[in-house]
Amino acid sequence: MDPRFNWELLFMILPGSTLGVLGGGQLGRMFAQAAQSLGYRVHVFDPAPDCPASAVANRTFTADYRSTEDLAAFARSCAVVTYEFENIPVEPLWKIEGMTRLLPNSSVLETCQNRMREKTWLKKCGFPYVPFAEVEAHDDLIAAARRVGLPAVAKTADFGYDGKGQKKLTDDASLRAAAEAFAHQRAVIERYIDFKCELSVIVARNEAGEARVFPIAENIHTKHILDFTIAPARISPAVAREAESLALLIAERMNLVGLLAVELFLTDRGELLVNELAPRPHNSGYWSIDGGRTSQFEQHVRAICGLPLGDPSAREPSVMVNILGDAWMSPENGRLREPHWSAILAHPRVKLHLYGKHEPRVGRKMGHFTVTAGTPDEALETARELKAKLRG
Repeated sequence: MDPRFNWELLFMILPGSTLGVLGGGQLGRMFAQAAQSLGYRVHVFDPAPDCPASAVANRTFTADYRSTEDLAAFARSCAVVTYEFENIPVEPLWKIEGMTRLLPNSSVLETCQNRMREKTWLKKCGFPYVPFAEVEAHDDLIAAARRVGLPAVAKTADFGYDGKGQKKLTDDASLRAAAEAFAHQRAVIERYIDFKCELSVIVARNEAGEARVFPIAENIHTKHILDFTIAPARISPAVAREAESLALLIAERMNLVGLLAVELFLTDRGELLVNELAPRPHNSGYWSIDGGRTSQFEQHVRAICGLPLGDPSAREPSVMVNILGDAWMSPENGRLREPHWSAILAHPRVKLHLYGKHEPRVGRKMGHFTVTAGTPDEALETARELKAKLRG
């Protein structure tokens, strides 16, 4: 154990206890699997009875997130509760905090689930952010966009992900279309950043203040959805140190207990700008299951349970590839058919993870696979080849 921390004085939730996770998607599923491998029981709360995590959870509570009675029953069954995504109404969770531990706490969730609050917080704390303007419902979106400058991006203030609720603003026609689309809701107008690459930093922190950072990852998106994650990122050591330091400072300033993904833009001028924060395991950290000494999911369990954090370093370079529902669509006629799993399963340095979702749809995340190799470029080349083979 790290001698800098007095673990005897730290409150620990030991294996054998029950951990709760709000949200039963693939992140909740992988969290449950990691927790159970450490000897914990896992209860899941999700409105969908057949959510991916329900297949592996010890118990699933099926109810709306606003059902305080069901949330209370769920909270009473758990030693600590966490969440796998931010699109959860925060008000009902205040009741949970009076009954059990909620980590990261509700103030972290409230900040990160709303782009306007998140960016205002970054600005107030002095962290580098993408220039933006706030637009309340019925405000003049066009005037706000002109203040920011074109090109820009209009985003819903609440509950957006994977490019949903976003419109790029480039000319008068796109401004008018965005003004109509966002007429009755709050929005954020961000300056469009012509960046060299997008990076993500995943940092874990426990109640003792111990913090660990995973290797910086490089993300490649297609149609606003993460396509490939390369770990470690192909950046200079100086940029990696700056990104790591920035993530640690943000986690400390938030008083984070749990896991935080910090998405960054690396500009052509070498600047790092914070794009988004996600206080939970993240798609860009999936590589750590097969390529890391400690997966992000195990680290999340350790952090919220007050355990010493694991070694987050990479065993070898890795590339994670998202498998979308598109892989089930035949290139010839668009009809559903099973992907060519043998094409990737035959490779000795590939691991496949499917999430148990029953209905493949275009753009829906159905699984991922991870490629390990001697170098990041070698892993990426193999990953691209295997992704093409998956659809035949």
